[in-house]
Amino acid sequence: MKTTATLKEQVNSLPELPGVYQYFNVLDEIIYVGKAKNLKKRVSSYFNKNHEKGKTNVLVKNIASLNT
Repeated sequence: MKTTATLKEQVNSLPELPGVYQYFNVLDEIIYVGKAKNLKKRVSSYFNKNHEKGKTNVLVKNIASLNT
């Protein structure tokens, strides 16, 4: 499992290019797959703001690692 600091470093190092991303929980199970025109902007948006939807809050709390 990656720490929050490692996850933050990984998000900061993402390219500003189109791509697909996957979020994993602590059991290393895929909990979300998404695509973006700008990976860095899209993935960082999950961690940089409060989400009004409950399901998005639950998703963000369960992210242990990501893969692009």
